[in-house]
Amino acid sequence: MAGTRPGTPRVLRAMNDRAALDLLLAEGPLSRGRIGELTGLSKPTASQLLARLEAAGLVVVTGRSEGRPGPNAQLFAVNGRAAHVAGVDVTAARVLAAVADITGRVAGTFELPAPARPREGPAPPELVRRAVEGAAGAAGVDPSALHRAVVGTPGAFDPGTGRLRYASHLPGWHSPTLLEEMAATLPVPLGYENDVNLVAVAEQRLGAGRGHDDFVLLWNEEGIGAALVLGGRLHRGRTGGAGEVGLLPVPGTPLVRDPARCNSGGFQELAGAGAVLRWARELGLPHEHDGSLHARAAALVARAASAATGADGAPGERGGSGPHAGLLRRLATGTAVGLASMVAVLDPELIVLSGGVLAAGGERLRRLVQDELTELAVPRPALKLGTVTGEAVLHGALESALATTRDEVFDTSRRS
Repeated sequence: MAGTRPGTPRVLRAMNDRAALDLLLAEGPLSRGRIGELTGLSKPTASQLLARLEAAGLVVVTGRSEGRPGPNAQLFAVNGRAAHVAGVDVTAARVLAAVADITGRVAGTFELPAPARPREGPAPPELVRRAVEGAAGAAGVDPSALHRAVVGTPGAFDPGTGRLRYASHLPGWHSPTLLEEMAATLPVPLGYENDVNLVAVAEQRLGAGRGHDDFVLLWNEEGIGAALVLGGRLHRGRTGGAGEVGLLPVPGTPLVRDPARCNSGGFQELAGAGAVLRWARELGLPHEHDGSLHARAAALVARAASAATGADGAPGERGGSGPHAGLLRRLATGTAVGLASMVAVLDPELIVLSGGVLAAGGERLRRLVQDELTELAVPRPALKLGTVTGEAVLHGALESALATTRDEVFDTSRRS
């Protein structure tokens, strides 16, 4: 049987169906009349469309608008139970999973600590399976009914070899058959993505990157990394290593030979969490000695931003000359030096600053980085703080899974 051709009634109906579903996702519950107004469809056509989507289980009636009796006052919404997806965020310390319905509502989460001795604990595929099943159980969803799962990890899986690269600090995750083992352990369609790329997906769909087709997201937390969105799409590079800018040689630091073995580079040494703690010691600032490196650095940056900013937003701490202000200036300069190299090559319209260390500096740090970058680079992109906070990698994994799932589930041209 010949496939459906563009322009046929079935395809036109499917296009209208998808437009209505996207509208309901964006606007929330709407009446028949309002859907007709926003899509340009006549009331009879809008009624037929909603009847079709309701029969397909894609929309449900959620109530009536107040003061408007009659069928047109019924409110329709996307049926969240039409599909569920899972997102997984992997770090060296833990595996965190969440399950969301097709509207994006998170219905359940589950976290597992990574084994202290990787060879003695569950293998990575088993950890992912347990985390996804735990999140599905919390959401009241059968794990086998999940439509898709996306796993985010540091580094990237090389499309040529299938092996995880740029993540030597993630023990146990470097088997050449890891992807096949994971697919066999969790029998739902699986996607894999670099963790910082997933933060960019979250910002592009939900946060500071909305409306921008070309932007760089700079992440500073456990390490420094970047995500590159060009022409509205993630740019991953030949081996998946595009954006591994922590390895970037930069002025002011010794050259790092064999950065893959060292798992570090000039930019990481210039502006990473370790540099923040080094500056604190040099400036005589008290700091915590317990906890993760990036958490201690973020706490220092937050205190510095607070001390260096007055109540009216103007420079504080003796006019901006104290040790806290000095720490912020060093971080801003180091960050801008690395960004200047990226800006010279990519000329993006926007840079998004994200990750715990940069987020802790808030608007004060953003302004300092912007001022420094203006002096170091010819292009002058806008600079914004990321707005997707609290498990940004996990949100990006869910958004990535949802994008593919919606394209499949909302395609009514394939339904009888």
